[in-house]
Amino acid sequence: MLAVIKTGGKQYIVTPGQKLKIEKLEGEAGTAIDFPEILLVETDDKKVEIGEPVVKGATVSARIVEQTKGPKVIAYKYKAKKRYHLKKGHRQQLTEVEITAITLK
Repeated sequence: MLAVIKTGGKQYIVTPGQKLKIEKLEGEAGTAIDFPEILLVETDDKKVEIGEPVVKGATVSARIVEQTKGPKVIAYKYKAKKRYHLKKGHRQQLTEVEITAITLK
């Protein structure tokens, strides 16, 4: 099975057993979660259900593996001959999830 889910303003193609890092979700490691917005589901016999905008009766279940941070991103501003420079760093908070099941009713 294959599904397209929407979370954190992004869309992901997922399959059971897959691990992926997404925008931060609330919850401890080991907590089970469900994704409410499923945009597309493909079954094992190649039948495709496309949502308008979401597939009714479809669920994607996952388990939170860990809460982590992404790589450090440096933002640097500089203006020549004005003695102006500004350096900022940022690390995005991420949640690693493992897809456990995709069901279509």
